[in-house]
Amino acid sequence: MDRIDELAHALTRLPGIGPRQGKRFVYYLLAAPAHERAKLAELIASLGKDVRQCPECLRFYNGTAGTICNYCSDTKRDNALLMLVEKDQDLAAIERAGTYRGHYFVLGGVLTLTGKGAIREKELVRAIETRLKNNLKEIVLALSATSEGEHTADHIRELLMPYRDAVKTSVLGRGLATGSELEYSDAETLRAALTNRKEA
Repeated sequence: MDRIDELAHALTRLPGIGPRQGKRFVYYLLAAPAHERAKLAELIASLGKDVRQCPECLRFYNGTAGTICNYCSDTKRDNALLMLVEKDQDLAAIERAGTYRGHYFVLGGVLTLTGKGAIREKELVRAIETRLKNNLKEIVLALSATSEGEHTADHIRELLMPYRDAVKTSVLGRGLATGSELEYSDAETLRAALTNRKEA
């Protein structure tokens, strides 16, 4: 395999990138100045050094002197609320809406109806048990309004059964259209969904 095909093939491993798009990116990079390619390569190589995963919420963040991310270390956030999101991009969308002031947990995926996919179950149980000692009162299931999101929410409800007496479980209100991805929802829709959340 030559270098062009090899890089194009490597790019197809990225979400949403097919063989034709992979090739297009390679030819774009070939036409770009060498210093731009070098900068891109440097940014990719430094990701592992400068970005860490928070041990509490499991989101990726720019490494600082602290051992946990800025959201988990923020003492002004409401310890009574824990929002479960599929991925980092969903967390960022919620933050942009500017309504929610509780804590987060990133599930790292969804479960499909065919039994594929995975979520961070053990870590979630550990996070809930830790936060119960810290006044946790409500868990918000902030998952996309898709069949996978609904299936994952059902699975999490089962997982949360032992905690039902101590913690309320809620879901986002249907300001979100069915089939919509949380990541692409606008701030106003997310604000409405958060404000109108209901017990799950």
